[in-house]
Amino acid sequence: HANCTMERTFVAVKPDGVQRGLCGDIIHRFEKRGFKLVAAKFIKASEDFMKTHYLDLKDMPFYGGLCKYMSSGPVFAMVWEGENIVKLGRMMLGETNPADSKPGSIRGDLCINIGRNIIHGSDTLENAKREVELWFKPEEFVTYTSCFQPFLYE
Repeated sequence: HANCTMERTFVAVKPDGVQRGLCGDIIHRFEKRGFKLVAAKFIKASEDFMKTHYLDLKDMPFYGGLCKYMSSGPVFAMVWEGENIVKLGRMMLGETNPADSKPGSIRGDLCINIGRNIIHGSDTLENAKREVELWFKPEEFVTYTSCFQPFLYE
């Protein structure tokens, strides 16, 4: 697979997803797709940390409430690696509003309300890089070769 570029993306199960016990299902979906988990932690982030994370939304009317909500309980933060993962990861999540999400997507299958859409995933390569660096230190990554690699990539 010398000609394919591996990307990393940041994915977090939000407090509602954690409370509903959906972390395992979400991990399973990314694993089944063939993506590789390279970092993960279970954390209760501060409101200030969430304000930094969602800085690009600071002018939106829901910004304050979102940051307060995201710091209200534990989140399961992960970094996944794979070819074209930012785009494919967003497709797996479904639309921001679960009502617009197709069945088969995480939000299309598992939630109803936009304010409780259970999961966050980076939307661009630039945001993925920024979010990965914000949430994880370099020493928190695990480098390994998946035994599935020859069966996933040419």
